[in-house]
Amino acid sequence: MFLSILFFLRPPGTIVAKELNDMGKIVLYLAMSVDGYIADEQGGVGWLGGDGSEPGAPGSYPAFYETVDTIVMGWTTYHQIITELVWESWPYPGLPCYVVTHRQEQDRESICFWNGKLTVLADKLKTEREGNIWICVGASVAGQLLKEGRIDKLWLSVIPTVLGKGVRLFAEQGQELLLKLVRAQHYNGIVDLVYEKR
Repeated sequence: MFLSILFFLRPPGTIVAKELNDMGKIVLYLAMSVDGYIADEQGGVGWLGGDGSEPGAPGSYPAFYETVDTIVMGWTTYHQIITELVWESWPYPGLPCYVVTHRQEQDRESICFWNGKLTVLADKLKTEREGNIWICVGASVAGQLLKEGRIDKLWLSVIPTVLGKGVRLFAEQGQELLLKLVRAQHYNGIVDLVYEKR
């Protein structure tokens, strides 16, 4: 199932990050539709993209990527990257990546398969890593960490599209999560909303 990973798998550009004060946080950074979906009913993401008003705008990804120290993703996202996407090589060279899965897989260069508790991994990385820990799409991993209060920052790129149905980013969490808006910017019809916990 294709998720919004396609939106963020472009290699980093030449923009140098200016947001070093954002370092050392667990960040959920991804794209979603105006009505809160990260994929359509078939898992498609052909709707990702702006309105064409600024087609050359680089967006926020290149600068954000420069702050990333470690990546965490679920098995579905990982499997899509290695089997369904167009890159000839792993798109995150040099960055440690943890794949959360119940499968017994052998670790590979810079890729660790984690089958323990997700909260334990989050706490471990928060104490060990200096840069941002990117929760790289996937509604399941994001939902679990949100529910357990482990997400420090939500960076949501809102695509100018209403899907009506599909794969929701936020399933029922069972509890209220209070946020404060710390940044907002727009480019090519896309609005980036950055929230931290209150």
